[in-house]
Amino acid sequence: MTPESRRVEIVTFAATRVACYEHRGPAWRLNQSIRNFVQWRREHQLTRQTSATFTVFHDHADTAIDLCAATDKDIEPNRFGVVAKVIPGGRCAMLRHVGPESTLARSIAYLYGEWLAESGAAVRDFPLFCERVEFFPDVAMDEAVTDLYLPLR
Repeated sequence: MTPESRRVEIVTFAATRVACYEHRGPAWRLNQSIRNFVQWRREHQLTRQTSATFTVFHDHADTAIDLCAATDKDIEPNRFGVVAKVIPGGRCAMLRHVGPESTLARSIAYLYGEWLAESGAAVRDFPLFCERVEFFPDVAMDEAVTDLYLPLR
């Protein structure tokens, strides 16, 4: 991570209603969860262009994450198990990560490790989440843009 990419901003994230596919299980099954969620999104016309894409990280091992798409639509019971949730609004530290998914862990480690320790800030009771601003196949993997949000008190 370059020094210029370590710019953390304190922002106010607006509460966001989402359609959520809960991935719970081994990390090696995550790709299947993503495929299922993409299929559900296609069936409900929630494209990447019209609906922001979020990931909520409940752990650091990709065994408990929520795949989310912003929507104000009601979520009916469905074969995929997609449910309605809200990403709560509030104060967050935001760090923009540019690069492939494989390097995202370094940005997360910086945010939790160096930045949090130096800032004196305290986290609140919602996990780290991100918005997938630009991602493959719309851009090359190394040009992906992901905004990381660390909820703060």
